Amino acid sequence: MKFPAQRLYSLSRTVHHLYAPRVNSRRLHWNSTVRPYSTFKRFPLRTAKPLPLKVEYYPYRNFILARLATRLLRIRYLVLGSAVGGGYTAKKTYDQWKEMMPDLTEYKWIIPDFIWDLDEHINFEKIREIFSDAELAKLLPDFDKVGESLNHLKSLLSPGESLYNEVKGVSHLLLLLDSAESSTTMKASDNQGFDNNGKQYKKGVLGELILIQQQIQEHEEAARRVAEQLSSGSSQQKRKVSDKDKAEQLQEELLRTQLKYQKILERLEKENKELRKQALQKDDKGIHLRKMKKSLIDLYSEVLDILSDYDSNYNTQDHLPRVVVVGDQSAGKTSVLEMIAQARIFPRGSGEMMTRAPVKVTLSEGPHHMAMFKDSSREFDLTKDEDLAALRNEIEIRMRNSVKEGQTVSAETISLNVKGPGLQRMVLVDLPGVISTVTSGMAADTKDIIFGISKAYMQNPNAIILCIQDGSVDAERSIVTDLVSQMDPQGRRTIFVLTKVDLAEKNLASPSRIQQIVEGKLFPMKALGYFAVVTGRGNTNESIDSIKDYEGDFFQNSKLLKTGMLKAHQVTTKNLSLAVSDCFWKMVRESVEQQADAFKATRFNLETEWKNNYPRLRELDRNELYEKAKNEILDEVISLSQVTPKHWEEILQRKLWERVSTHVIENIYLPAAQSVNSGTFNTTVDIKLKQWTDKQLPHKAVEVAWETLEDEFARFMSEHKGKDHDDIFDKLKQAVKDESIKRHRWNEQAEDSLRVIQHNALEDRSISDKQQWDAAIHFLEETLQARLRDTESVIHDMVGPDWQERWFYWKSRSPEQNVRNETKSELERLLKINEEHTAYLANDEVTTVRKNLEAKNVDVDTILIKDTWHQVYRKHFLKKSLNHCNLCRRGFHYYQRHFVDSELECNNVILFWRIQRMLAITANTLRQQLTNTEVRRLEKNVKEVLEDFAEDNGKKVQLLTGRRVQLAEDLKRVREIQEKLEVFIEALHQEK
Repeated sequence: MKFPAQRLYSLSRTVHHLYAPRVNSRRLHWNSTVRPYSTFKRFPLRTAKPLPLKVEYYPYRNFILARLATRLLRIRYLVLGSAVGGGYTAKKTYDQWKEMMPDLTEYKWIIPDFIWDLDEHINFEKIREIFSDAELAKLLPDFDKVGESLNHLKSLLSPGESLYNEVKGVSHLLLLLDSAESSTTMKASDNQGFDNNGKQYKKGVLGELILIQQQIQEHEEAARRVAEQLSSGSSQQKRKVSDKDKAEQLQEELLRTQLKYQKILERLEKENKELRKQALQKDDKGIHLRKMKKSLIDLYSEVLDILSDYDSNYNTQDHLPRVVVVGDQSAGKTSVLEMIAQARIFPRGSGEMMTRAPVKVTLSEGPHHMAMFKDSSREFDLTKDEDLAALRNEIEIRMRNSVKEGQTVSAETISLNVKGPGLQRMVLVDLPGVISTVTSGMAADTKDIIFGISKAYMQNPNAIILCIQDGSVDAERSIVTDLVSQMDPQGRRTIFVLTKVDLAEKNLASPSRIQQIVEGKLFPMKALGYFAVVTGRGNTNESIDSIKDYEGDFFQNSKLLKTGMLKAHQVTTKNLSLAVSDCFWKMVRESVEQQADAFKATRFNLETEWKNNYPRLRELDRNELYEKAKNEILDEVISLSQVTPKHWEEILQRKLWERVSTHVIENIYLPAAQSVNSGTFNTTVDIKLKQWTDKQLPHKAVEVAWETLEDEFARFMSEHKGKDHDDIFDKLKQAVKDESIKRHRWNEQAEDSLRVIQHNALEDRSISDKQQWDAAIHFLEETLQARLRDTESVIHDMVGPDWQERWFYWKSRSPEQNVRNETKSELERLLKINEEHTAYLANDEVTTVRKNLEAKNVDVDTILIKDTWHQVYRKHFLKKSLNHCNLCRRGFHYYQRHFVDSELECNNVILFWRIQRMLAITANTLRQQLTNTEVRRLEKNVKEVLEDFAEDNGKKVQLLTGRRVQLAEDLKRVREIQEKLEVFIEALHQEK
């Protein structure tokens, strides 16, 4: 691309040519002739000649702008340098001011922690919209009175080193600074609090506290001087006495100041609690109607509830913190817990064991004072006496139900949630009191079980042990202190509580023992802190408020505080509750994430085991497996209705004949066959059939039908379904079958209707065709052949092996079998002589047989001969009857003629046809009753049993067993625990 060189020159008009002459008055414009220019043209190297230039004048305004830009650039550098220098100087000045300011973090106790979180829980904008200015002013405290109270508090605070130790010990609230930091802070306070003229700045509460601290330092120096004067010598006795009185006066003044200070704090806290309660109750539309998020302590309590039921082969220990309340029996554990919960919620008794199972109490803050069990939706209003009585009764019932038969205490945990305004958030577990002797009425292992339960809770390295000691009894009688010292020898998580201090002060001859106890010098155990409390005057009907008043009055007038044996922060259940709550949450924050990591590792191990052992199966827990088995069982019950009528009748007819065949042969056919003519035979048969039908036959038929239904149901339940069969359900199916059969009852009217049907069937003697005749003969032959085989088997056992067995199998007869064999041979010869012999031997025949055997040197008795004759004659009779059946095959023609002019009488065939027809009719009747009624009733019973088993977790654990089931259960619980822990940890971080 080509363009004129003059255009290039116009882009930079401030560039001058080297040969241009300088003109002072006006700038010259170098104007050369226009030449084409191209970067692709190359000119030969030669000496450059000046081009003919045309001198012109350039406008002067362009150079003025250039000079102005140069000046502005110089100003920019000056401003930038000034800013850097000024910033450094300001930062240095700010650092100096910051060092001169006092450290205000030490005075965070002035405003309670919950004040900073009020905006998260209370919508002040909505409250401002709801209430008018006048109404809102009524709810707020009188800030003028609060200021007056603070000024009065400043005047009441007295100096003394004991006040420094007291305020420092209450829940780590450092009201006073350490001695090492005291001088530095005081200097800073002096510089901040006063100007050059000595006038005090108006700092509000902070300035007042600094002034109080200065006064305390002055009085400490005065106290030291008094102490030095007291120890100077015995020469100045009067002066020593006066200084001692002065010291006692200072001590009493200090005690009064401490108590007044405590009351002022309680009053301010009560006002704040009432304000929060009114605000929460007033904002019903904004808070209570929308879905509330679970509080932090509720989330934590849910995790503990799941862990209480958790048991895994991987032994992942539950190391989450909770406050474990332990103590000797009747030491006041329950009373201390009630004072912390601010309600009389536990059963009470005098001298007897009341806590029979661990009770987990979750305390949380709420607008209403109420209690609720974990597994119940009923709320108990703790401000009403009738609800309190119902709650105590319910706890006692649950304790007694959890105790197994033959035991006194139980390890099953009862979970209770208590909400109320001003309650400290924590989880406490009240354990049964430790006993030294098993009394009458207790199980022999009660002491060992209580020790085991206590150790199981205290061995948790993150559990806070609240050791309760009765102050009214001798310390040497304590059992729990030795137990606690074993579980926590360093005392890093133990808080010692001395109860019934009012009785101890009256009864003890040496009050210094109380001081030794609360200082940790009397017991070998160590503790984080020591507290002394009073939980009432022994009246079970005394309210919590009256106990608090009595406790405050006692310590206000107690010599233990006046003489300095107890510090103010070591007394009252209020201070105890604050200390325990702080320690609890500190332990939670330190250990909860470590516990979550442990369950995460456990979950990985369980999932790996499942993946390796059951790669193609779903992770079904016990409840899911039960639902699957329930559906299979119901399908199998429905399959009973699909059985064909023919199948039912065949099974019923076969089983019924198996049940009654012996009675028909032995009691009906054989006795009737001894008749001399057909009339007698038929008469005997009709009488015996009638008796049999009236008494036994219907009941036997119902039994057979019931057994048939049971067998078919069992067959469907135990039938393998190929690859889909799961043997894990076998025990459950068997239990359901047994329980359903046990509950099933046959229709009582079935026997009556069946009796009529069977009687009518047996009355019929008319065989209509040759086919039925042949069927009856076939039925008779099968029955006789089966009986003949049984009889021959019995005779074989009586006489022993025959000659073939003796020769080929080297068997031999016993002496008794030889006697039986000789007797059988003799009786068979008797039957050959008289084939029409009756079923019974005459006495003379028995004598003849015995004498014949004695002649052969065989000694027999009459009983053996008759017993052998019964089997021999039975065999002879059955063979004779079978031969008669062959003759009766052609007897249907004579039957139609009623056997007129015929010697062939087949009454036995007619008998068995009647029985066969009765069996068919009975089977048909029972089949109809089964399919129409009993199968449906059985199905109903099965459903009831399944519903009952579904509500019984113990049954499901007993019937659904195996590593697969347990592994799925552990996986489900570990995942649930891990998820809830993660939710809790997230909420915990948000609260931080």
